Amino acid sequence: MTSIDLAIIGGTGVYALVDLGDVDTHQPVTHYGAPSGPIRIGTLAGKRVAFLARHGEGHSIPPHQINYRANLAALKALGAQTVLALNTVGGITERCGPRALVMPDQLIDYTWGRISTLSEEPGTEVLHVDFGDPYTQSLRERVLAAAGRLGIDLVAEGCYGATQGPRLETKAEITRMKRDGCDLVGMTGMPEAGLAREMGLDYACLGIVANWAAGAGPDPDEIITMDEVLANVKAAMDQVPRILQAMLD
Repeated sequence: MTSIDLAIIGGTGVYALVDLGDVDTHQPVTHYGAPSGPIRIGTLAGKRVAFLARHGEGHSIPPHQINYRANLAALKALGAQTVLALNTVGGITERCGPRALVMPDQLIDYTWGRISTLSEEPGTEVLHVDFGDPYTQSLRERVLAAAGRLGIDLVAEGCYGATQGPRLETKAEITRMKRDGCDLVGMTGMPEAGLAREMGLDYACLGIVANWAAGAGPDPDEIITMDEVLANVKAAMDQVPRILQAMLD
């Protein structure tokens, strides 16, 4: 088993970790099936880092069909204990506009029908994990401290609302989510975070804001396009490798 200092799961628009050196490719099959794609393990800032594209490296898997259990189980089997999720999200509140980087500290799950626990199969242990704080605070603090040392703006808290997808949300849904206290909206935050807790993994989310959610921005009638989403993700991601290197240093 390879010792891994940090595992990274990439979302929409993040299909590789370009600064990863000396890369080995692993394609494990777990008790839950195969992960979304190959796991690339290499060196970053002198540490062993694993990368997995959540939707597959060709973005072929929609949010509701991702095998979240297999993804996390494969990373754990390869030696990962710490997982940083990069989630492409929409911004709902003013502080979370396009190209912002956000470290949410809370989560609301609006998804349905997904396998969301290790307790799914008959005969498996029934797990009642504490999930009051869905993200590992010590890992959040590591990311925030790394960004602070570099002078990179990083919104230090917020609430991630996980929706079913793959369609984007209606304006009424976003209005409801804002009323519920959500700052961000995405489609892959759950069940990933809950499963990580059940597996005993340290887990945190770094939200990459790709667009204003429906009706949330200065132009309430703005049409969201994938070209806009990918351009904003690319621009925001320019800062992420520096944060990762500072974390690992």
